[in-house]
Amino acid sequence: MIDVLIVDDQALARMGNSLVIESADDLHVVGEAATGEEAVRLAQDVHPDVVLMDVRMPGMGGISATRAITSANPATRVVVLTSFDLDQYAFGALEAGASAFLLKSATPERLTDAIRTVYRGDAVVEPHITQKLIQRAIRPSPIPTARPTSGTIPTELAVLSPREQDVFLAIATGMTNAEISKRLFLSPATVKSHINKIFNKLKLRDRVHAVILAHRLQITDAVTPKSTFDSDAQRSI
Repeated sequence: MIDVLIVDDQALARMGNSLVIESADDLHVVGEAATGEEAVRLAQDVHPDVVLMDVRMPGMGGISATRAITSANPATRVVVLTSFDLDQYAFGALEAGASAFLLKSATPERLTDAIRTVYRGDAVVEPHITQKLIQRAIRPSPIPTARPTSGTIPTELAVLSPREQDVFLAIATGMTNAEISKRLFLSPATVKSHINKIFNKLKLRDRVHAVILAHRLQITDAVTPKSTFDSDAQRSI
């Protein structure tokens, strides 16, 4: 059973989301909050698995509440819902620690699927927002050509092995596991293992937050001009 906390300043919205969630056999509403401040306090008391968070509320908004909740309990996932399709809300929510950004016009099925997805540790973002995140994280070329040289590796990435740096850069440019597997001559299981290690070492929630980190570090500015993918792809892992 996935415990869900609903946060929205509109009572009808809370009621509607509660009905949708309780209609699913594997979801359960453990609390409702009308403000960000109330959400933060309630999250500390009931320890929800997932928080369904509104963005615009009186007092503490949804982004600030998301940051407070995820900072206090990194295991709690946040699905941000908003009526406003604005980039700054999406980017702000994701950078605050949210694992999903959906419009309130999403279908009940999409909402419940999003809750299950973030509970499993993955991310859910509207497609056009994902594309913009990737565009912000990379330069004109959409395909990674090399990992950073030893003299330009950001401190945050020094904990990664050379191959993990390759995989991280591939994730940052939006490549799927299958594409990484083909590009780096790695088995799907090895790719998944590298990704899990990267997330653990860098304390990342999911792929979207890997893209955000890459953007913040400007990682694609620090690559060598010659590709290392093809030259060392066959080396031992």
